[in-house]
Amino acid sequence: MSYSEIVDMLSGKGLKVTPQRLAVLEALMTIKDHPTADAVKEYVRRSNPNLAIGTIYNILETFCEKGIIKKIKTDKDFMQYDIEMHKHHHLYCEQCDYIENYYDEELDKMLQEYFDKKQIPNFNIKEINLQIIGNYKNHKPTKNS
Repeated sequence: MSYSEIVDMLSGKGLKVTPQRLAVLEALMTIKDHPTADAVKEYVRRSNPNLAIGTIYNILETFCEKGIIKKIKTDKDFMQYDIEMHKHHHLYCEQCDYIENYYDEELDKMLQEYFDKKQIPNFNIKEINLQIIGNYKNHKPTKNS
């Protein structure tokens, strides 16, 4: 994503373009693998050592509220962040806490048709996301290795 696209995205969401927000966005786009707030902090602090952790958390929360990123909660109650906003699901390895994006248009269509037909009483569905939990047959390396 180019600098002008990032500026347009932030401005389009009603946010000022600040060096702190740019640093957090750069971290999210560089790390990609559904980073934790701590991973974002570590990345940002390499080039911005004086950026307060509270500021980083506030920026992450603002990005979630504005629909720039999403929170993903793992089975072990870790909060991770997803910058990929196109329709997708997640494969979650419970052995190493690795989360991978899973794209399947046929699955999306099937789920949408199912819930269009089977209305849930007194509930409006905003979006449908699956988290598919299991273990990799050929185990992926942990994020820390």
